[in-house]
Amino acid sequence: MQVSDPMPRVLSETDVADFRERLCEAAERLFAERGPDAVTMRQLAAELGVSPMTPYRYFEDKDDILAAVRANGFNRFAEALERAREGAVGAKARGSAVGEAYVTFALDHPHSYKLMFDFNQPHVEKYPELMAAGRRAQKTMTGYIEDALAEGLMRGDPEQIGLMFWAAIHGAVILELAGMLPPGGARQLYHGLDATLMRGMRPE
Repeated sequence: MQVSDPMPRVLSETDVADFRERLCEAAERLFAERGPDAVTMRQLAAELGVSPMTPYRYFEDKDDILAAVRANGFNRFAEALERAREGAVGAKARGSAVGEAYVTFALDHPHSYKLMFDFNQPHVEKYPELMAAGRRAQKTMTGYIEDALAEGLMRGDPEQIGLMFWAAIHGAVILELAGMLPPGGARQLYHGLDATLMRGMRPE
């Protein structure tokens, strides 16, 4: 089959954004299924039916694509959790909404979730957008803890507590994604863990 490059020689901003998005969608799936090391730029080009050199017009190399895919995932994840927190009233309701949004995002977007948390990006300092997106995502796991501290529902360091809750929900999600929990098991397990952690951190 002949491979063609459908993109014009002179690219508009819309052309560039559209192709980058399509390439990232294909890369996200292949990276998650096979692992980044097993995917080549030629394979990514073939997924879109373009010439092998076309992806290099939009990205420096495969690591650049991986960084863009992961940054996009972190930003969509953070947006979902931020929206959940903003839509609830009261610290307890906000915490519950964030937890529900976390599980929902992870199970609805397993490829994104796997790339976000299962892979280390080499030379991450080269990708400021990825670093910013990662910080934004981490902030979502301390924001609702700060709400609970402000309302006197718990005590302690918000970053450390946020990490504990994050570890609990991440572990539950990974077990379900791996088939070690039945459908719905991650949400059920997290609810139990959440209640237990909350009781242990209530002020005396």
